[in-house]
Amino acid sequence: MAFHSVVTMEKPLQHISLTDWYARVNQMRNVADARRSDAFAIRHSSRSLRNETRIEGNWANYETNEALTDRISELNRWRDIISKSFERIEREILMLQEEKNATERELEALAGPISVIAECLTMRDGRLGSEITYDEADTEIKNELVVLENNQRLLADRCQKAWEKLNRLEEVRFKIGLEIEFKVEAVQLDNSQLALDRNSANISYKPDPTRNPKNSCSYETWLENVKNIKLLAENELADTYAIREALFVCREKARNMLQSQQERAEHTIRKRIFETQRARNEMEWQQLKMKDEMEKAMCEIRTSENALRDKTDALKLAETRLENRAQRSGMELCMDQAHDMLCLEVEKLREIRRRLQVKIDESKTNFNLLEEHGKRIDVDLENKQHSLMTDIRALDLRMRLRGGEFGSKVTSSSQTDRNITLTRMENEIPKD
Repeated sequence: MAFHSVVTMEKPLQHISLTDWYARVNQMRNVADARRSDAFAIRHSSRSLRNETRIEGNWANYETNEALTDRISELNRWRDIISKSFERIEREILMLQEEKNATERELEALAGPISVIAECLTMRDGRLGSEITYDEADTEIKNELVVLENNQRLLADRCQKAWEKLNRLEEVRFKIGLEIEFKVEAVQLDNSQLALDRNSANISYKPDPTRNPKNSCSYETWLENVKNIKLLAENELADTYAIREALFVCREKARNMLQSQQERAEHTIRKRIFETQRARNEMEWQQLKMKDEMEKAMCEIRTSENALRDKTDALKLAETRLENRAQRSGMELCMDQAHDMLCLEVEKLREIRRRLQVKIDESKTNFNLLEEHGKRIDVDLENKQHSLMTDIRALDLRMRLRGGEFGSKVTSSSQTDRNITLTRMENEIPKD
């Protein structure tokens, strides 16, 4: 009789019990109830939030429109106040136009000396290297420029007060006109913003709209600036009537001060020329000595190199003898006294060559230093020669001051003698 059986195969996974299965079903049901409850609460809070945000948005828009309207009214009020000051300033400018008469002609007389001094300073600034120094001549020339500027102030001390006042009024008028223009633009911009609403076509998201714009200021600063503008206009208009008839001249005092300063400046330039010539002569002497020393150093280097070559041949001879004597046979290949003396000779020659090579390197280093310093001396000589010619040209340029309104005339004979002295040509002039 045959028996039949069935082989069962189960998945190799962990099986759960029926109790755990019921517990998992209950857990899924509880989670689903909690999710539905949360969804209902979110829908309720979302509806409440929509109502609240709609009301808050409408009120924020209303308050913004009211703030824009108040701002436009304030800008118009300050614009009217500043416009009245602007009209008063324009009337005063027209009245002060008649005060600009003879003062400009008096001040134009100083334009010649100022241009000469400026050209002289520019010329001396063209010096090279270490010659660009704050020397006494540079100080006196700048002092001369200061004297000229002081003379301008002396000549225009009282007679130019009306002219200066006119410039200040022009500046204040420009500031007030700019302020009025800014306020008109601000009113137009705020009106255009007030006309916009949420249904306008030209509205969009902007990158970082709540940022503080560049060069922005607070409202208190703006209000203080407007008040300062108005106060500035009132202050400038307060003393306009008191400065219309004050015109006095100080020409002689300014002329004497300028002439004395010119003489001091020319004296310091001549002194600087002498010092530069002396320094140039010293550098020429140093250059000559450096060249002689470089020639001696080069000769010494050649001599040392010749000695090194001689010692090289001697070393080759000693090493060759040692190598040849190493070819002896049998017991004759012994370390005799001749071998010891040859070894001692090789060591001495190598030490001599090392010392000679060290001395040659030291001599070459010293020669390079001499050559480098010689080049610096050459550059310094060129700079001093350039500085010397610059000071001579500056002194010649200043002769225009002598012949101007503030100086005396110079004869051609004295000019020739001065040039002969500056260029050291007295030894080349034939004597009777």
